[in-house]
Amino acid sequence: MRVASIAPLISLCGFAQSVVAWGAAGHEITATIAQMYLFDSTRDALCSVLPEYADCHLAPIAAWADKIKWANRWSSALHYVNGIGDHPGDHCVFGEQGWMGAPGINVLGGIRNTSSWLQDGKDGAEEALKFFVHFMGDMHMPLHLTGRNKGGNGDKVRWDGRISKFHAVWDGLIIAKAVRIVPRNYTAPLPNVQVESTLRGAIYDPFIRQIVWEGLLRRWRDDFLLWARCPSASLATSNPNQQPLGIPTTDDDTVCPYFWAKPIHALNCEIVWPPAMDSDTHPPIELDTPEYAGRIEKDMLVGKLLAMGGIRTAAVLNTIFGDPAEREGLLNLKAFGI
Repeated sequence: MRVASIAPLISLCGFAQSVVAWGAAGHEITATIAQMYLFDSTRDALCSVLPEYADCHLAPIAAWADKIKWANRWSSALHYVNGIGDHPGDHCVFGEQGWMGAPGINVLGGIRNTSSWLQDGKDGAEEALKFFVHFMGDMHMPLHLTGRNKGGNGDKVRWDGRISKFHAVWDGLIIAKAVRIVPRNYTAPLPNVQVESTLRGAIYDPFIRQIVWEGLLRRWRDDFLLWARCPSASLATSNPNQQPLGIPTTDDDTVCPYFWAKPIHALNCEIVWPPAMDSDTHPPIELDTPEYAGRIEKDMLVGKLLAMGGIRTAAVLNTIFGDPAEREGLLNLKAFGI
């Protein structure tokens, strides 16, 4: 099926501002982490959906939606969401006053519609999967959840002394630094075949090992299984024909992009958008500093966001494509001792 033919599933129209999410590396890291937590049955099912060049792996398709965006402008609005009245870092609102643009035409609606398309088994599953994996990565990039100055594309900052767009810092420069400063011991394989079998010899493999070893298996060990949960699960069981009060129409008990995105959006006021940039006329400030970049590194914030995206992507795909007889939860944890 041609790319343009999937437009009805996303319900797009018109043209939209240009925004780029995590760079290719960020999207591929998220997809690789997702690959680690897929059930065997999910992997087998996805092999029949993925293009041949992907070799049954999600990472090769993760940046596809950005590559085709310029020739398919109808898809641009699906890469971000702009809350009316939102102005980080001094004032953060996330949908309380509504959304900019056409109803449902944003990254939250894109995730809802592409996952539903896959769940329903419609034609065009390959393109739907490509969009879904990409949109899940987009949603975990904080600047894709605010429209202020086009998600920071209109703000000039400095990174390591060089002028850059604020969005570009989060899009790739922070990840590039994280990859560069990974301790050398992570160039060696981890004692975990489930991790190592999904790595593809990429320059960012040591960073993924660090995210898994220090983050998923240690720092976030008690939390990450909750990342894929949706709040409507218990509420929906009381009346499956009625949307629970307060649950957005994008969210249900399996896929809940609004619930997942809201705390990520809040990071724009908590740490992402520094106070020195509250004014729209600020001079370019240096962000590669101990106070800014150093805090992000100490908190493993970028690694955590990439991991969240991977865990949630895996959970949704396991629910859609996994064999119910194989599932004891949302994730494949056989080799992780959890």
